[in-house]
Amino acid sequence: MPSIGPRCGELRVKDEDHTWRIVYRIDDDAILILDVFAKVTNKTPDEVISRCRSRITAYELVKAKAQQDAKKRNK
Repeated sequence: MPSIGPRCGELRVKDEDHTWRIVYRIDDDAILILDVFAKVTNKTPDEVISRCRSRITAYELVKAKAQQDAKKRNK
């Protein structure tokens, strides 16, 4: 899903009542589940896109901090 970011995609899962969407991103070392929601229209809601982008930003900040901490420990 380029509207969210690189390496992002969407899985569609149908059950009896809803068609669910699972928005994810694949990194080298992780698969991030960014959001799960019942999709009722053709367009992904803006709030879902915004929430997914925020979660990617938060993940990247935590990952960068962990990498910095690991470098400090290895010195």
